[in-house]
Amino acid sequence: MKRTLIIMFFVLIAAAVAFAQTGVKKKRPLPYDYGKVVINNYSEKAGLAPVVFNHWLHRAKFTCRLCHVDVGFAMKAGTTGIKASDNISGYYCGSCHNGKPDAEGNKVFESCSKTVPPDEKNRCQRCHSLGKNVKPAYDFGAFTERFPKGRFGNGIDWEKTEAEGLVKPVDFLEGVSIKRQAITAQKDFALSPKLEGMPDIIFSHKKHTVWNGCELCHPEIFVGVKKGSTKYSMIEIFDGKYCGVCHTSVAFPLTDCQRCHTKSVQ
Repeated sequence: MKRTLIIMFFVLIAAAVAFAQTGVKKKRPLPYDYGKVVINNYSEKAGLAPVVFNHWLHRAKFTCRLCHVDVGFAMKAGTTGIKASDNISGYYCGSCHNGKPDAEGNKVFESCSKTVPPDEKNRCQRCHSLGKNVKPAYDFGAFTERFPKGRFGNGIDWEKTEAEGLVKPVDFLEGVSIKRQAITAQKDFALSPKLEGMPDIIFSHKKHTVWNGCELCHPEIFVGVKKGSTKYSMIEIFDGKYCGVCHTSVAFPLTDCQRCHTKSVQ
């Protein structure tokens, strides 16, 4: 009973922080919208609709580390400054979307090109789709039907989905990635919460390195590599810092308290 009350307390804190930041309670996104990013640095200026990027589809196929370290996408939406000329030159989206790699027997469509064949005149709308009635190539419900379910976020337990082999995210891109020697992940360790009675946080390097490697978190998000060397609070995490860089937008959200505050690794 006491543990249940403590968990409910943290959920209420999360809601209160969200309200304090915006003045209104944040609307819970639909599962297929969780993690969606709208990119509009140059789109409307060029007479195109803003780009809609779905994290759920890309994270099922690629590791976070591959895109945010090797390819070079910033962790915050709108800060990379992607131009069509960059994609044409093979950078950013153009690292994969160049019409060359195979994906499940199909060629990955070319994101940007200097000329567009008449039979592909609607190709731009595959990305520049905000406000457009564009039928997606992958349906969220059908694609994730067999995946283990989670309580929050987009309703998928991605950790179990990867562990069961239902997705096998690629972590190396020929011509972009550099082969590196594997580092043995640290063992799981416990972090003591500041709120008395709240279960310990069990952090697993092994589970995080599957998606992130080491470089995604260190040194930009967590400066130190020694336990306890970086000090942070739940308020900072709710504000999108430290763990909140991912766990407020793409990874399971902070409302799922028991995924972190647990004495046994799930």
